[in-house]
Amino acid sequence: MSANSLAYTLLGKRTAKQFVMDKAIFLVLLLLVIVIAIINPRILSIRVMRDVLMMSSTKVIMALGMMFVILTGGVDLGGGRTVGLAAVISASMLQTPDYVRRFYPGLGQIPILVPIMIAVAAGTLFGIINGLIVAKFKVPAFIATLSSMLIIYGANSIYFNMAPNNSQPIGGLRSDFTYLGSGSIGFMPVIIIFAAVVSVIVWIILNKTVFGKNVYAVGGNPEAAAVSGINITKTLVGLFGLCGFLIALSGVLEAARTGGATNNYGSGYELDAIASCVVGGVSTTGGVGTVSGVIAGVIIFSFINYGLTFVGVNPYWQNIIKGLIIVSAVSFDIRKYVKKN
Repeated sequence: MSANSLAYTLLGKRTAKQFVMDKAIFLVLLLLVIVIAIINPRILSIRVMRDVLMMSSTKVIMALGMMFVILTGGVDLGGGRTVGLAAVISASMLQTPDYVRRFYPGLGQIPILVPIMIAVAAGTLFGIINGLIVAKFKVPAFIATLSSMLIIYGANSIYFNMAPNNSQPIGGLRSDFTYLGSGSIGFMPVIIIFAAVVSVIVWIILNKTVFGKNVYAVGGNPEAAAVSGINITKTLVGLFGLCGFLIALSGVLEAARTGGATNNYGSGYELDAIASCVVGGVSTTGGVGTVSGVIAGVIIFSFINYGLTFVGVNPYWQNIIKGLIIVSAVSFDIRKYVKKN
């Protein structure tokens, strides 16, 4: 074997080894998916796959919002409560006129966009506030969003407990609203189209705009970004606001998909979103991540959640497995970061 051939062989081995190390947790999850499919092949049916994609759609939108914050090395712990807030606000104003327990008995048939815009605006506002706290007061993102998580849940619970609702689950939603979550255009569910459109827009923002490049720069090296003239405060406020917008949008669509809402909607969703991002290659240290990776992470994570239930795994064991996946994904990410530096 010539020296050049030997060099190419060794380079190929190193590249293959590096790929396996970089994608280790991803490959393990794919193996778990294969095992689930072997145990019960029915999970690969078109109907099941369609259900998984529909359930994944709102989570994709939420995870893409979470991605903006994680790209800066932070995390939004209030994401799940923002989902609940947006779901309750939108659902409370979009009930059918003949529903017995209407949240607003005297409210007429208002345009569907009005409650949706109010719900999304609320999520965006909390996101902007989080961004200001992080940027102006240098409060770590997980502390700022932990505080907002408690505030959002408290405010949402007070709203949800208003008379005459008195903390009753909100139901009887209008068909034009539920169509967004469960309707279809031909064979394609509307909610999947929503997720696809949002994914394309987020990809454009991150890859084709100055703001997107600034997000990666701030996440990769905030000191160097500041020296190069990037406005750190505006970037952080903008990305937290965008995160809140997308998470609130996912909450609205979740209410439309399930046909109801309570103040506990979205509880724990932020953990799945964080796990999906990390599994999809978004580095917890900041500056690294792709839209396609996040989408793949969400779909695989959703498939595993659905699959474990499908094959009859005890829900308590499912929580253990999810916890192991999260800590493994973060461990691999930190290991790559340490090795890189």
